[in-house]
Amino acid sequence: MSYTKHETAIVDEGAQIGEGTRIWHWVHVCSKAKIGERCSLGQNVFVGNNVVIGNNVKIQNNVSVYDNVFIEDDVFCGPSMVFTNVYNPRSAVTRKDEYRDTVVKKGATIGANATIVCGVTIGEYAFIAAGAVINKDVKPYALMAGVPAKQIGWMSRYGERIPLPLEGNGEWECPDTGDKYFLDYAEMRIDN
Repeated sequence: MSYTKHETAIVDEGAQIGEGTRIWHWVHVCSKAKIGERCSLGQNVFVGNNVVIGNNVKIQNNVSVYDNVFIEDDVFCGPSMVFTNVYNPRSAVTRKDEYRDTVVKKGATIGANATIVCGVTIGEYAFIAAGAVINKDVKPYALMAGVPAKQIGWMSRYGERIPLPLEGNGEWECPDTGDKYFLDYAEMRIDN
């Protein structure tokens, strides 16, 4: 076994788990899940069947990654944040054929207790504040907060707030990495 699994964790036969991944207490990984290398699944994490998790993903305690959630490399999922996969659930109505895909792009951060309503894409290096409710697509590098979440700024790859307006034009250089960020009509791009 090229990954580490706590004795209380359940990894169903057939699950694909990459080298160096750590699976902690009371985790359940379903049989068709695909998990990359060097990931960390904290206590009480659930991973469904139709789930793909990239490399170096950190999923903190008490997170359920349900079917049709796709997480790219270097994503951070904070404690007790919530993914959904049915937009209009009813206990008496079966909607397993109506799951909506949720995609979390490379390097994004989702804060503690945030809720991600299914069917959205969270852009690369976006930063979702603790407790935010995401119900629409999020731009790359966007800083989102509130219920429902609204963009309140921009974040760098390094995790620092970029001091540029939400719209217009501008340029900023990260003092920690030297990366240069360019705001062009409400779209952020980086040259490094």
